[in-house]
Amino acid sequence: MTERSASPTTRLCLVRHGETEWNAARRIQGQTDIDLNACGRRQAEAAGRWLAVADIDVLYSSDLRRAWQTAQVIGGTLGLAPLAEPALRERRYGVFEGLTYEELKHDYPAGYAAFVARDPGYDFESGESLKSLYARVTGAVQRIADRHPGRNVAVVVHGGVLDIVNRFVRGSPLDTPRDFLIPNAGLNWIVCHDGDWSIESWGATDHLVPGALDELPS
Repeated sequence: MTERSASPTTRLCLVRHGETEWNAARRIQGQTDIDLNACGRRQAEAAGRWLAVADIDVLYSSDLRRAWQTAQVIGGTLGLAPLAEPALRERRYGVFEGLTYEELKHDYPAGYAAFVARDPGYDFESGESLKSLYARVTGAVQRIADRHPGRNVAVVVHGGVLDIVNRFVRGSPLDTPRDFLIPNAGLNWIVCHDGDWSIESWGATDHLVPGALDELPS
């Protein structure tokens, strides 16, 4: 009798984009298209150097500029052209976009309370609810995994997208407080095997520590 081959394990490294001026100012970006700042470009370079030894086969990215610029830098190091995936854009924050958290508290107190409470149906008047974001993001992640069975795939995304991915993989509710970090240019490895997802590592920033790049193979 012929033995069935083992199902391949697919690994996705989700990288949050590098820092922007709006990140530094704690200003809500959403789908407003913001460039990386100088720090963000350095972070992207550091992520690329680190991933150069990770056997990455394919590179995807949100098509918003801060993610796309990060992916272009990483791809330059890996020798890979990024593939645009609009379904992995940041959440649409509607009337919140462009405002700082302090401004939100003052200008939209009820909406801010719903936001902080993680109301799954709240959509910022003209934005996107957590429920809608969950459907969009998880569908895109599953499609990428299905396209590349047994491969290592890098995907450059956003903080709100990573929040959803972590909850999807762990089976956590949308309305519970976040108990994990999502640093700029952090590396987050998730694994799919036989249709089951798990987290391999989350929020790794060793590549951003001063001097860490000097330890990488040339």
